Formats: sequence, structure tokens, C-alpha cells
Amino acid sequence: MSINVRDQFGKQLAKLAKEDSRVLALDGDLGNSTRLDSIEKETVDSFLQMGIAEQNMVGVAAGLASVGFQPWVCSFATFLTKRALDQIVVSVAQTNFDVKLVGSYSGLLTSNTGKTHHSLDDIAIMTTIPNMTVIAPSDPSETVSAMKAMHKTAGPMYLRLTRDETIPSFLPDSDFEIGKGKTLAEGTDVLLVTTGSTTFRVTEVIKQMEGVSIAHLHFPTLKPFDKELLIDAARKVPLVVTVEEHYIRGGLGSIVSEILSEELPKKVFRIGVPDRFLGCGTDEELLESNGLSVDEIRKSLTALCSKLF
Repeated sequence: MSINVRDQFGKQLAKLAKEDSRVLALDGDLGNSTRLDSIEKETVDSFLQMGIAEQNMVGVAAGLASVGFQPWVCSFATFLTKRALDQIVVSVAQTNFDVKLVGSYSGLLTSNTGKTHHSLDDIAIMTTIPNMTVIAPSDPSETVSAMKAMHKTAGPMYLRLTRDETIPSFLPDSDFEIGKGKTLAEGTDVLLVTTGSTTFRVTEVIKQMEGVSIAHLHFPTLKPFDKELLIDAARKVPLVVTVEEHYIRGGLGSIVSEILSEELPKKVFRIGVPDRFLGCGTDEELLESNGLSVDEIRKSLTALCSKLF
């Protein structure tokens, strides 16, 4: 199996830090989990251990950016986006500083840690902040390409990463342009719209579907969103289905619904985590119980298609 997303993240950030002395890694005492410890091992001068103090860590990052550094701040997504939200808005976004925020362990798959560690609202939070770019790559190769683009582009950015170690580098190409989506399949019956970790699972679902023509769009950038690609693909189908490892309110499904309601009214069905807190469980158990495993997504899609056709 190819190297997974979080390992690839650590490896690539260490490479960027070696190549560019402006790049600094700020760790919230989770480097072993997020793989930020790769920087500490390979280029210790670029690594700053900030401890379990997310608000201070973001404030320090803003200060570093103000004097020309490019800090990459990494913690679990739920801690970074909620504990340090005020600092993100006031010190990073309002100043438009070149700070890269990395939310690791996003979504459900947080190693049996339970509801305190699940990050199911970070897309909703981060996409509402002015000046903030929000990126959710789907596989290890796209993660590298996204990081290269982030490094070259000034401004506040949030990178949403999964802990899922089962996702290979599966995309037909790893090219990445901030603000652009990707067409993974053409179809005329149903349009599936995905981002981040769910894109791989949905490609597996499509392989199992018969008798239905399915289009599939992957949006690794959630803000700015590629409206034109969505609208063009939605014109060709009677039904749009979004799938995401996030609450169905405020995430990808909400973004798609808002765009289509204004530009091209269309029936949209959202598959995601319902409005509830969740317990502990294995990755497989959590995906299954929330309708996000390959089997459960296939069942939902089959039921939708049977009603439509």
C-alpha cells in the first residue's frame, strides 16, 4: 500500500522546511499522531513545540507571519478550529497573514477517541471566515500537490486531513489548482459530489452500481468553490447527491445546495453525519453507523435511484 495521508503530510512538510527557511512547523503536542514529528526529526530548527495551548499557538503563528515566516500550525481538527477560533479570526484572517492551519484527524476516524475528538463542523466553521481558503485533499498524492500550492500562495489557509490509513493514491492525476474541482466520471442520471476522504469510498461505490449512469465530481477546495464545474455537471442530471464525512448541515452539501438554489434549482440529497454527538468505535463501525461505509453509501444511492428511475 502507498504511504498514507498523514505520513505523506509529515514527509512533505519536512521537505518544504528544508527547501525554504521561512517554513516553520508549530506543534500542539500531537506530533506523533499528526506526523509533524517528521520535521522535528529531519530539520529541528524548523520545529516549534507549543504544547497543548492552541490559542497561544495560533497567536505565535500570526506573530511569525508578521515578520516574514510561513508558519504551518498543526493539531487535531476539532481542537484547532474550536479552541483557537477567536485567534484564527482576529489574528490570522483579519490580518490576512500567511498562516497555514492544518486540521489532522478530521471527521469521524480519530482512533476510537469518541465525540470529544470528532471534527464534524470544521468545514462549516472555516468556510464562513473571510480571507480563509479551505482545502480537503482525498489521497496522499493530492495532499502533496495541495501543500505545494499552499506553500506558493500567500494568505490564510486551512488544510483538512484524514487519519484514514486505507486510502491509496487513487486519483488519475495529482494535479492541484486552488479553487478547482475535478471530474472523475461522466454520467447523465445522478451526479455524486464529494470531498476529502469520502471521494475514495464513493469511487468504490460507483464500481458496484449497475444500470445507472453516474457522474462524479471531487472538490478538494471547498473555499473558493468551483461553481462553474458544479453547475455544468448538474445541468446534465435530474439528481445531485453529496457525500461527506461531516455534519450534513454547513458542509459540502450545504455549499452545493446554496449554489444550485441560486443558479440552477435542482433536487439535492445529502449523505453525511446526522445532527447528533457520537460514541467511540472503530473506523468501520463509525462509518457503518453513520451511513458512510461503501456498503451504506451504495444502499442509500440504490434506494434513491429506485425512486427516481
